[in-house]
Amino acid sequence: MTPCHAVEILLTRPADPSELRYARSSRLALNADRTRLMAVQSAPSPGTALHLLRRRLDTHLPIDVLSTHYPNRHRQVLLNVALDRTAGRALRRDAAARGLRPGDVLRQHVTTSLAREEERRARRLKERLAPLLTEHTPEEVLAGAAALLYGRQGHGALAAP
Repeated sequence: MTPCHAVEILLTRPADPSELRYARSSRLALNADRTRLMAVQSAPSPGTALHLLRRRLDTHLPIDVLSTHYPNRHRQVLLNVALDRTAGRALRRDAAARGLRPGDVLRQHVTTSLAREEERRARRLKERLAPLLTEHTPEEVLAGAAALLYGRQGHGALAAP
């Protein structure tokens, strides 16, 4: 039996009504703003699942990126990105100059961008927390954050310590 792989589909824009009909007839789960879909694809490997799904859907939906929904045993999520000619040429040129494969260069760019975004978000969080710590103790801020998070899970608010 061929294994099945969960695939997340990110669209370049919200799907229009005809694309939605195709998505529903293909048994794809769609999010509320019509920009992300989920699919289950049978294939021998996650990479093959991404490739098969890209071939099946590319002419019917405005696909930006396909990704495996669950990390592999190396804790990596696989991506399938279709680059336009200009971006593809630039990537191949960069890879040749470095003596690397284009996929490796793309992986470095994505990893660097993700790390930069993570640092930016952490810095923004610290900037937002700093004013709270002038009026509240660290314990109060932590308890408030815990109550907020716990409440989001549908458990109601926690009592203050």
